[in-house]
Amino acid sequence: MSRKVSKDYGILNEEKQFANRTTFVVDKEGLIQHVEEGKSAVDPNGAIAICTGLHKKEGQK
Repeated sequence: MSRKVSKDYGILNEEKQFANRTTFVVDKEGLIQHVEEGKSAVDPNGAIAICTGLHKKEGQK
């Protein structure tokens, strides 16, 4: 495995060769709007709150 995607997203732990626990919130245009790393990435509430905010912001356009 090349772990290219993990490297490209900056979440690869080079020493141990695994991706750090990370949640990415991506909008409809494919842009990353929020990154949650570590233990909090396991809890979906942060991502849900960001997505709700994005949805409201899109409705204002």
